[in-house]
Amino acid sequence: MKAMILAAGEGRRLRPLTETIPKPLLPVGGKPLLEWHIERLVSAGYREIVVNAAYLGDQIVAFVEDGSAWGASISVSVEPEPLETAGGIIKALPLLGEDPFLLVNGDVFTDFPFERLRGFSPEAHGGHLVMVPNPAQHPNGDFSLEIGCDGPSRVHQKHAESLTYSGIAVLQGALFEGAQLGKQPLRPFLDRAISKGVLTGEAWLGLWEDVGTPERLAQLDAALQGAR
Repeated sequence: MKAMILAAGEGRRLRPLTETIPKPLLPVGGKPLLEWHIERLVSAGYREIVVNAAYLGDQIVAFVEDGSAWGASISVSVEPEPLETAGGIIKALPLLGEDPFLLVNGDVFTDFPFERLRGFSPEAHGGHLVMVPNPAQHPNGDFSLEIGCDGPSRVHQKHAESLTYSGIAVLQGALFEGAQLGKQPLRPFLDRAISKGVLTGEAWLGLWEDVGTPERLAQLDAALQGAR
């Protein structure tokens, strides 16, 4: 199974830190966010990785090179401008192939066991989301999980018991069937999969942080440095 790390965003909420450094290369705990992801993916058995790049993308390309520094094969999908999540995935589909792939947002930090999803195959034209308890900055959540079912839980539009999409998922390339190249968000494709009953999910209660602001980045960095 291949993995894709989303690393093309501009990181506007992280300014001025991202004025000269792309968000995924900001250091936390002594190394760039992107390197944390690559190391953990390789450790979990993912040796073929796709990274998308747009804003200050030349720095991303120079950092990952061909991935051999981590014992992996890394391809970079360069976007002329950030295409948002779905747009970036659609452009990278020729690199990802026809099998399901793991997707990881480059601006989250987590100890989620990626090996748990290696080889997981969502339903046709569907996907599988990892969900987390709603953080303070996103109190209303995104979706809800079906309660009391066997196997992976179905994802539903949110109700009182909502959770937040973590930025970690396994997706079928066919989820984007018929989509055109261009800037577009992921949510409409997930909503379509929900309506077809082919989107599943699971809850993760371990470490997960959205490092979308300088304050949250500094807090995480302090916590990781203190844990050494």
